[in-house]
Amino acid sequence: MPDRCAVVITCEHGGNDIPPPYRSLFAGQAPLLASHRGFDAGALEMARDLADAFAAPLVASTVCRLLVDLNRSVSNPVIHSEGVRRLPAEQRAAILARFYQPYRSEAESVVRQAIAERGRVLHLSSHSFTPVLDDRQRRADVGLLYDPRRPGEVALCAHWKATLAHLAPHLRVRRNYPYAGKGDGLTAWFRRRLPAEAYVGIELEVNQKHQADGGAHWAALRRTLIESLREALLRSTGSPPAPPLPQELP
Repeated sequence: MPDRCAVVITCEHGGNDIPPPYRSLFAGQAPLLASHRGFDAGALEMARDLADAFAAPLVASTVCRLLVDLNRSVSNPVIHSEGVRRLPAEQRAAILARFYQPYRSEAESVVRQAIAERGRVLHLSSHSFTPVLDDRQRRADVGLLYDPRRPGEVALCAHWKATLAHLAPHLRVRRNYPYAGKGDGLTAWFRRRLPAEAYVGIELEVNQKHQADGGAHWAALRRTLIESLREALLRSTGSPPAPPLPQELP
């Protein structure tokens, strides 16, 4: 992990908003929209805390992933839910033009500006996962997703996991769980565009059971994740992350 990097936070699944022109597609589906399929509960709260703690720019969306999944490639069949996939091609293209492309452009602009200013960036993409999927219990509290082929990502996640084991030994922290860090996503998209020495991309996955518990427990977990990341950066670089950039980012 390179030293004195800038930090950028994103949150692709921060809410379950359906813009008015598309609400008829989801009529009577309120439980689906409120489920883990509709958004990542707690991810936006975590992202905002990370951005505040590291004085980092935050790029976030609250548009429901069932309309368009901002963390998937346009070629991925599940970028839209089944009902949206049945729309004519021009309507699906309009959804991409209105929501997907501006989000990707803003995220890319912020990341590239951070690299231009500091030479390197740590991009944290904030997500959460449902405790049970297809009747199977997910056996982790926190997942750290990265590409095993990128040494900076490997090193930072190793330090972060070790720091969490020291600060919060009751938490079960797993790497590349419950998903593979090199799979289709915003971080993978950046890796195809930016060299490893300039870009380190980590997806933070938090078990939604903690957000559901709420209150002091959920607040304490968010503080622990921030404190542990700060210490992991110190351990992996010997210096804290760079201070905020001198001008406001988009």
